[in-house]
Amino acid sequence: MDLLLDIALLALLLVTAVSIAWIKDLFAAAMLAGIYGLLSAGFFMTMGAVDVAFTEAAVGAGISPLLIVLTLALCGRYQRADRDRARLAVALVVTVGALLITATVDMPSFGDANAPAQAHVAPHYIQGSQEEIGIPNIVTSVLASYRGFDTFGEVVVIFTAGLGVLSLLMGSAPAPQQAPGHSLVQQQSRDIVLRVVAKVLIAPIMLYALYVQFHGEYGPGGGFQAGVIFAVGFILYGLVFGLDAVRKVASHGLVQLLSAVGVLVFGCTGLLSLANGKNFLDYSALAGDAVTGQHIGIIAIELGVGITVAAVMIMISYLFTAQLRGRETELSAKGILPTTGNTPEGQANSALPSLQTQEQGAG
Repeated sequence: MDLLLDIALLALLLVTAVSIAWIKDLFAAAMLAGIYGLLSAGFFMTMGAVDVAFTEAAVGAGISPLLIVLTLALCGRYQRADRDRARLAVALVVTVGALLITATVDMPSFGDANAPAQAHVAPHYIQGSQEEIGIPNIVTSVLASYRGFDTFGEVVVIFTAGLGVLSLLMGSAPAPQQAPGHSLVQQQSRDIVLRVVAKVLIAPIMLYALYVQFHGEYGPGGGFQAGVIFAVGFILYGLVFGLDAVRKVASHGLVQLLSAVGVLVFGCTGLLSLANGKNFLDYSALAGDAVTGQHIGIIAIELGVGITVAAVMIMISYLFTAQLRGRETELSAKGILPTTGNTPEGQANSALPSLQTQEQGAG
């Protein structure tokens, strides 16, 4: 039964991947990418990698398609027909795929008990985690404590990526101004169903994010997953009620500050360990009892991870939304996007030329 389930999931993954590469409608490709992430999460579940599945579901099937859709709103929905680039891309993918398949020959068989990963560090993690770290979730022990320095590097990478997006989009962002006839009310969704459903869902999303954040020691979860879920709540609020509305809750400056604060919390936890005579990120120095110190350190660094991940995701959504507003302002100034007032009919009519212009510009 497990084998049939694995074959079915792999077959669906293959069909989805080929469809993403083949289809020219980029919006459909974004939706398929979310499906691919969800299927990957299911495949990880069958392998027993629950934490990895959780991360893939939150990132691959959750926020990534949303950010791709925001990108498509700027660059257009349909892919340009460029056969030379398509051939080059196919050649590159085939070459890299052949190299990866060749490399798997030297890899140990899946589940091999004599594999280096099984014989080197895994026994120590499995046998010593409860005594040394004192938490049930061994994955959290590995990520937050045993290889905490590596996780710190991952958080810095996320922060750096956010700075990169900030520098690219802020450098080309127009001066903040309202497009003619575009008020805060007009930016809100006029669909009463969306507004009611959003109001019902946002609070449970935030509560679940807090649960995932502080329950990572005992079950699947942690700062990475919680940060993405928390960001999804803010992004959903912004999509339904408008950018100005969500900025009243968390301004752009506050989000930028929090993206750095999370990294600072993580780094200062390691420095505090050094100040107490232990190694960097050796949390046993944070309390008289080593296990209690591990608990305190893991809670602190997971909080830092969650803050940085959530802040960076929200900041990126703010930047893309501001770019969209600038595009509307530019089109309105050129007469391409006519101002027709605050009525729902006027909004629908004014949005249509913008969409058509972007699709034509994308080929």
